[in-house]
Amino acid sequence: MQPLIDNARTFGQRPEEFARLAEGQSPDVLFITCSDSRVVPALITGARPGELFELRTAGNIVPPYASGHPTAEAATVEYAVQVLGVSDIVVCGHSHCGAIGALVRGDDLGAVPAVRDWLAHAADEPAVSDAADPACADAVQHHVLAQLLRLRSYPCVEQRLASGRLRLHGWYYEVHTGAVREHRAATDAFEAL
Repeated sequence: MQPLIDNARTFGQRPEEFARLAEGQSPDVLFITCSDSRVVPALITGARPGELFELRTAGNIVPPYASGHPTAEAATVEYAVQVLGVSDIVVCGHSHCGAIGALVRGDDLGAVPAVRDWLAHAADEPAVSDAADPACADAVQHHVLAQLLRLRSYPCVEQRLASGRLRLHGWYYEVHTGAVREHRAATDAFEAL
């Protein structure tokens, strides 16, 4: 913890670098990814403060849209699309994902009921073809595509997609190599960016 505290102490000693951020934000991208500490959106993309609007959830899960029961995730998506006017949404899954691994393996999550109940929001059961693979690549990639499909059911996303003012992207990040792949519709495969 001490290195983090030391950095936080010196971070504010460069106010000229951050003064423009007080004027507001206008990110072009909503980046939805896992809460996993090994996944750092600004590091992966090279984004500077103000360039990404982030939504981080366990397993990069986008819960079902329910108009009468708002969630923090739905509010974040709606704010990004309707208020900030992002032009792109990236759903980025990652290798060695504990959440997807637990689903694939059928782990007993009775000791962590909030995690168990959250993972029930996964759009569908990930593929089990790679249950023995700790990276769970196939399952994570399948899960990313399911979350993109789930996003399409959000009214604000549906409207912006129909008008051509929004694009959706599915990414897969390998924590053990740093490689990033994007889903290509033409080949229905995750390929290097």
